[in-house]
Parts: sequence; structure tokens; C-alpha cells
Amino acid sequence: MANEEIKLKAELRVAEGSNAAGRLRRAGMIPAAVNRSGGDTTLVKFDAHTFEGLLRQHTSEHFIVTLDLDGEVIPALPREVQRNVITGNTIHVDFIEVSLTEKITITIPVELLGDPVGVRVNGGILEHLLREVEVECLPADMVERFTIDTSELEIGDVLYVSDLKLSNAYTVVNTSEDQAVATVVSPVEESEEDQDAEAEEPAEGGN
Repeated sequence: MANEEIKLKAELRVAEGSNAAGRLRRAGMIPAAVNRSGGDTTLVKFDAHTFEGLLRQHTSEHFIVTLDLDGEVIPALPREVQRNVITGNTIHVDFIEVSLTEKITITIPVELLGDPVGVRVNGGILEHLLREVEVECLPADMVERFTIDTSELEIGDVLYVSDLKLSNAYTVVNTSEDQAVATVVSPVEESEEDQDAEAEEPAEGGN
């Protein structure tokens, strides 16, 4: 599902530095920076509760936020959301301004769906080999994940990037269409791989 419009009221901020940022957070605001298309940076702040509510509606940070900055509308993509390591609360956000008519390059997670036949019936093991794929698309066509159905996989079967069956809205970049996304292997193969990995580990206490 493509992104729906998400609006966020923002205000300019003048004071910089950790002390100023701390005061904003204590006042229930999140400091942020918007990397503008012209190359400069605009410092903003917005309500923490509102932004945390937006994050809870999404399983990833791949969504466009329309920043309302004193009447100026800025479509922006969150590039980095910094969180407090203890509380998990957002403490800073870096946005990048985007054009809704120009394609961007973004990495989208790949989610496996279904219970493979080779696992359910024959005791195989599902291996998730490619967990994300890089694509070019318009900002409005961004999705939080690509999904692929694994339920028909038998032991030895493989799903490839081409099996994602992406629409013309997406162009896969830096990844071959014949790269494996998922496969089902037999328990024997998995056991042998584990044994080989253990054999390659250096013995402890060696010279």
C-alpha cells in the first residue's frame, strides 16, 4: 500500500546545541533538521506526542511526512530517527526534503508470508536469504515492506527477487533479479552447514 499523506505541524527553532535540545524535549518537543533540496538545512521542532503517534502507525520509517512550517509545505522523508537507548523515545529526527515528482532510491524490507509445504510436511527449514531490496520509485509509491508467499515451497525450492512481482512503479537497483530471497533446506543440510562453520572456528587457547 502506497503512502497516505501524513501532515505534521512544525515550527522553526533558533537555539542549537545539547542544552537547547534538552529544554525542547523537557517541554514535550522533538528537535529536528530538514536537509533541503537546495542544499541548506532548516532546523525545526514539533510535538513529541504527535510524532510518536505517527511512528506507532508504521512498522518502518519509510513514509513521507508533509511538514507544515508556518504555512510552507515541505514533503520530507525521515532519514534517521534517533532514540533514547533507555526509554526508546525519539530524541531527534533528520529529514530530507523530496520532490513528489522525482524518483528516490530507498531500501525496502522483504517479508516472508505463509508456512512452506517443505517445512510443514517434510520438516525442512525456511531460510530468509535477502531481507531487503533497494528500489527506485516515486515518494508516493513507497511502501513499508514487500511481501512474498512461501507456502508452496518444497525442500530445495528457491524464491528469487523476480518472484516479488513488483509493479512498474518500482525499479530494482544494485540487486540482480535472480538473487535468492528465500529457500527451504532439509534439516540434514542445515546440520552439515552448522558443523562446517564450527570446524572453521579456531580452537580456544591456541598459539
